[in-house]
Amino acid sequence: MAVPLTIRPARAEDAAACAAIYHPHVTESWVSFELEPPDAAEMAARIARYGASHAWLVAERGGKIMGYAYASPHRERAAYSSSCDVAIYVDGGCARSGVGRALYRQLLAMLKAQGLHAAFAGIALPNPASIALHEACGFTPLGVYREVGWKLGGWRDVGWWQRLL
Repeated sequence: MAVPLTIRPARAEDAAACAAIYHPHVTESWVSFELEPPDAAEMAARIARYGASHAWLVAERGGKIMGYAYASPHRERAAYSSSCDVAIYVDGGCARSGVGRALYRQLLAMLKAQGLHAAFAGIALPNPASIALHEACGFTPLGVYREVGWKLGGWRDVGWWQRLL
């Protein structure tokens, strides 16, 4: 019998696992625009900050963190307070296993219950897997910031997707 996938709020003790999942996205690709991967302490601070203001969830199976998703403020101005940005990172060995959809299903429901109205996702391009996940979860494309970031020796575009909650 397969071990069930559990989606739950992240805790400080999940920070090292989240940092490990995120590390290759920072160092080996342009998926993240960070240049240095955060350590467990920094990841714990992010979990506390965004978990308190919006939500930070982990997907766990058999005691192993398979991925995480979180929401953060969209912009600082007060009129944006009903909108948020969302992000999701899944362990490379779990790609296309349903972990991402399960995380987003619960995250988006939580954000709606909190009274948020719109969620935005920035996707560094090209990234067909992320685009497919977001569109399968109800996000629609808005537009592209052309050559907005320099990483791994080249200019990178970021596409933006939106889902009304």
